[in-house]
Amino acid sequence: MNEMVEHNEEKVLKVCLLAGRIMMESGAETYRVEDTMTRIAAAYGITEAHSFVTPTGIIVSLQGVSPTQLVRISNRTTDLEKVARVNGISRRIAGGSLDMDEAFVLLKELESAQLFFSNWLQIAAAAIVSGSFLIMFKGIWTDFFPALLIGGVGYTSLLIIQHYTKVKFFAEFISALVIGLMAFQLVAIGVGEELDKIIIGSVMPLVPGLLITNAVRDLMVGHFVSGLSKGAEAFLTAFAIGAGVAVVFL
Repeated sequence: MNEMVEHNEEKVLKVCLLAGRIMMESGAETYRVEDTMTRIAAAYGITEAHSFVTPTGIIVSLQGVSPTQLVRISNRTTDLEKVARVNGISRRIAGGSLDMDEAFVLLKELESAQLFFSNWLQIAAAAIVSGSFLIMFKGIWTDFFPALLIGGVGYTSLLIIQHYTKVKFFAEFISALVIGLMAFQLVAIGVGEELDKIIIGSVMPLVPGLLITNAVRDLMVGHFVSGLSKGAEAFLTAFAIGAGVAVVFL
């Protein structure tokens, strides 16, 4: 009987850790990850579940004989579709329509799923966003297409450098540098007019908006470790972008 209980608790622990890891790697807030794991454990009959989540690791301890387990978070990106799907699976678990084995299989399939938009679609979206932000910041319409071109090229350089170097801050620095250089060149040959508006609009796809939002939300609910660490990551990202543009001006 004890072996059966221990086996069930081990399964619950695996489901909780897998769900939490997918959410953290996809850009979810810390408090949402902890709440989801607690609800999953409660749905499977474990009322005493404790978790400690940071941007780099998840520690979960369940009531009973199962030991505490740790999972490392090494890759973090933005994939809110996966966060939404994990929430959907947790709701089905809470509703009693999924047992532990079925939930684990669904989560493993979701973990390996590639839900990102294609690179070309991301580049096109970044280009349109760049031009739209230029207009929002009261730029002139003749600068719309230069900002659109520069924003697309800047985001392309970000994707390429991230693919080969795996160093996020370096990729953002080089991308901002490329954006600044292109803006200067286009203004110099008369294609663009307002240099500052073109650069501001073009770097907006690089701005860490989700990181800043998650940092504030985690701080508001009392997760100070995660909030401060995400805030520091957002600050470093903003610094890399600003440094890239500043080098061009210098």
